[in-house]
Amino acid sequence: MMTPDTPLEYLIMVVAFVVAIGILVAVHEFGHFWVARRLGIRVLRYSIGFGKPLWLRKSKKDGVEYVIAAIPLGGYVRLLDEREGNVAPEQVSQAFNRQPVWKRIAVLLAGPAFNLIFAVFLYWVLFTAGVPALKPYVGEVKAQTIAARSGLRAQDEIVSVAGDPVNTLEDVTLGILADLVDDGAITMRVRGADGAERTVRLDAGERSRELTEPEALFPGLGFEMGAPPLPAVVGEVVADSPAHRAGLVRGDRIVSLDGERVRDFEHLVSLVEPKPNQTVTLAVERKGQTRELPITIGEQTDEGRRVGKIGVAPDTQQIFTLQRHGLLPAFGAAAEKTWDMSIFTLQIVGRIITGDVSLKAISGPISIAETTGFAARQGWRVFLSVLALISISLGILNLLPIPILDGGQVVYQLVELVKGSPVSERALIVGQQIGIAMLLLMMTLAFYNDIARHLN
Repeated sequence: MMTPDTPLEYLIMVVAFVVAIGILVAVHEFGHFWVARRLGIRVLRYSIGFGKPLWLRKSKKDGVEYVIAAIPLGGYVRLLDEREGNVAPEQVSQAFNRQPVWKRIAVLLAGPAFNLIFAVFLYWVLFTAGVPALKPYVGEVKAQTIAARSGLRAQDEIVSVAGDPVNTLEDVTLGILADLVDDGAITMRVRGADGAERTVRLDAGERSRELTEPEALFPGLGFEMGAPPLPAVVGEVVADSPAHRAGLVRGDRIVSLDGERVRDFEHLVSLVEPKPNQTVTLAVERKGQTRELPITIGEQTDEGRRVGKIGVAPDTQQIFTLQRHGLLPAFGAAAEKTWDMSIFTLQIVGRIITGDVSLKAISGPISIAETTGFAARQGWRVFLSVLALISISLGILNLLPIPILDGGQVVYQLVELVKGSPVSERALIVGQQIGIAMLLLMMTLAFYNDIARHLN
C-alpha cells in the first residue's frame, strides 16, 4: 500500500503532490503561452493555480502578468480575446479570435504536446542515468485460481505477453492489462526454472472487467510477481565491515557457515543474525577454488533486538535489469516509451467508455498524491518515472473532445473551418456548461473512488 503512515510521510506526500502538479501544469500552460507568443497572439496572464494570487509580477516589457495562485490544481493562460472584453483598435490583430483557424488550433494543441515532450525529456534523463527494473518473475501461485489452472508456476520468468517481448515487471503489468481488456484472456510465454519455455493462457472470462479495478489484477488472477531465491553470492562488500576485514570480495559464493550448507542469500541472513559478536568460519568459493575464512560477526540493533551482520549485499543481477542507453539511443527509447504509454492511456480511456474497464480505475487527487508521495520516498528515479506517467495522462486527457478541455476547443475550431463561420455564442455557452458538468461528474467519481478505496 502507498498510504502514508507517519506525519513526515504525510508531509512528503503533500509537498510531492504540489510540486508534481505545479511542474506539470507549468509545462502544459507554458506550451500554450510559448506558441501563442510565437504566432503573434497577445498573452495577458500566465497563471499556475486558480483563485487568489499568492504571487504576481507584471512584466514591464509586454504587460504579461505572471501569477502563482492559491489552489494548485490547475492553471491557465489568458489570451487577448474580443469575446472576453473590449480590445483596443491597435491590438485587434493580436486577439486570439481574429487569428486563422490553424493558429488557434496550434495554440490549443501546444499544451498537451508540451506534456508529451516533457515526458520524453524525463524518460531521456532516466534512460541516460540508468533505471534498475525488476525482471518479470512469478512469485507465489495460489491453488484453484486462474493462474494455477493455466499451469503457471512459481519462479517462471515471463518472456512475452500477447506475443510482445517483456523485460520488466512494468512491461508485464501493462501487457497483461492490454491483453485482458482485449478479449478477456491473457497469453504469455514463460521460461521455467528448468530453462524450458512454454505458453500459458489465463482465461478470465466474465471477470475481466472486475480485474481492471485498482489492486485487483494479480490477486484476481491468483499469482504474485516475485523473484527466485537469490544465490549466496556477494554483490557488494561494505567498507570496514566484518566481511571486508575477513577478506570477502565481490563475486564470492558463500558455500557454508560453520559446516552448515548455505542454500541461498536469505538462508545466509538467517544463519548470521542469531550470532552477533561470534566468530564463525565461512567456506567461500572463488574462481573455482574453495577456501575457509574466519569472520567475527558484527552487531546491529533492529527493532530493539541485537542481530548479527557481516556487511555484504547480494548480487541482484539475476532479478534486476538496468535500462541504460547512450545520449542519442536514450532519446529514441524515451520517445518510444512515451508513444507506447500514450497509446495505452488512450486504449484504457476507450475501454472505460465502452464499459470493458471498470469505472473504479479512475483515480483522483488523493490517489495521485499518495502515488507521488510514495515515489518521492523511493528516490528521484521513481519520482521522475511517476511524473512522466502523469504528464502523459494529462496530455492525453486534455485532447479528449470535451468542450472545456483543449480537445473540445479544437473541435470548435474544426467546425468553424467546415462551416466557414464561428460557432454561435449560444453553442459555446451550452458546450461550456456540458463540459463543466462532465468534468464535475468525472471529478466526483474520482473522489468517490479514492474515498471508497480507503474505506475498503
